[in-house]
Amino acid sequence: MLLIDSHCHLDFPEFDADREAVIAHSQALGVEKMLVVGITRQHWPRLWDLVNSHPNLYGALGLHPYFLHKHQDSDIQALAEQLQRYHLHPKLCAVGEIGLDFFLPDLDRQHQIHLFEQQVALAAEFNLPVIIHSRRANAQVTAILKRAQLPRAGIIHAFSGSYEEAMEYIKLGFLLGFGGAATWPRATRLQAVLKRLPIDSIALETDSPDMPPHWLAGQRNSSEQLPRICEHLAQIYGISAAALAAHTSDNVRRLLYGYRLVAD
Repeated sequence: MLLIDSHCHLDFPEFDADREAVIAHSQALGVEKMLVVGITRQHWPRLWDLVNSHPNLYGALGLHPYFLHKHQDSDIQALAEQLQRYHLHPKLCAVGEIGLDFFLPDLDRQHQIHLFEQQVALAAEFNLPVIIHSRRANAQVTAILKRAQLPRAGIIHAFSGSYEEAMEYIKLGFLLGFGGAATWPRATRLQAVLKRLPIDSIALETDSPDMPPHWLAGQRNSSEQLPRICEHLAQIYGISAAALAAHTSDNVRRLLYGYRLVAD
């Protein structure tokens, strides 16, 4: 059973003490590829060094809406320069993590929208998929994506919306990311939505070190947990874990094939 973790943050300090061991153990468990997703301009050099030091790691560069206070207007130009420099590099897979977070009231919505629209435009310019964070903002995110008409779509990270919202994203060509949140016994609504979705629209992820599955409550998450997450989500679909792993890995390959996330 081979898996792809389509969203993790292995560059975070939480992994400084045992990063190499986590990567090696994840791969030994069948997590063949891991996509490390950017959050701020300051993080990009560390992320890029990390993914280039491991054959099974790939990267995305972007400005996360949660860290709005750290972003400068010049960061958009810096992102454009990085994408220009690396847009044909096999390690660069997407623009992300970008999006809108309307859950936190202190984050200026108009500023978020401005940065999001600019980054979506860069993804279109460089023909890259996007990795999107959307919290309490699915209507606004969908509207922006409809206007942008991205040629390669992307992944809606940690999807937690309704079935109707999911189908709007799917119509635009997006995959929906599911991980530890869907394993919690209380996540009945999310599980019910997942069960109704076409399996060719799903990507597996951990968001490690965050969003742990229920068996790691209050602890650090990692890509090592993806096989067990896959087993839990396969039960929701009523299929084998191997079948879900194969489907979701093919979905991610299909989205990111042009940047060789997985060899043909």
